[in-house]
Amino acid sequence: MIESARLVLRPPQHSDLPFILAEINTPGMMRYLGGKVRDADEVATGLTADIAAFAAGTWRRWTVFRRDDDCPIGRVGLFVVQTEAAPAVLLGQHEIGWMLAQDHQGQGYATEAAQAVLGYGFAQLAFPSIHAQTSDSNTESTRMMARLGFSRAQELDYVDPAYPAADNPTTVYRLAPEAWNARA
Repeated sequence: MIESARLVLRPPQHSDLPFILAEINTPGMMRYLGGKVRDADEVATGLTADIAAFAAGTWRRWTVFRRDDDCPIGRVGLFVVQTEAAPAVLLGQHEIGWMLAQDHQGQGYATEAAQAVLGYGFAQLAFPSIHAQTSDSNTESTRMMARLGFSRAQELDYVDPAYPAADNPTTVYRLAPEAWNARA
């Protein structure tokens, strides 16, 4: 588990499925992730994969809870870039991603959760850098990446055919531990 001032981030559990189906797997939430709501079996399979990967240390996707009422509000994770359309130099690099349920957006929770996970990635896992990806259409994530200290790595941008034209190109950002530590 990772804890911050207002949040508790815990490894995924099968009991997260109703929350993910109701609050994360919605048209509004999936808008910047290919735009497609997945069926319940796909979501359950993905959650099972997240649980196994977390246990193996392959990737880590935490479920985010508010500390004061134990309410699930989102998910944040550290992954390895595997998108086939990504430039070869980006494949296999560490990446952070986040999703905060719509009712909980705009309150600083996503930034707080991402800060906690970035700190874990640099301090506990000693990652040499962490990337983040979005598109210019996702202005909220783009602004959050700037707040977190990410720098644009425009030379790594790419067109991902799995996403609609409005969400291309995929824009890539990078954060080095030196930049992260300088913020403290």
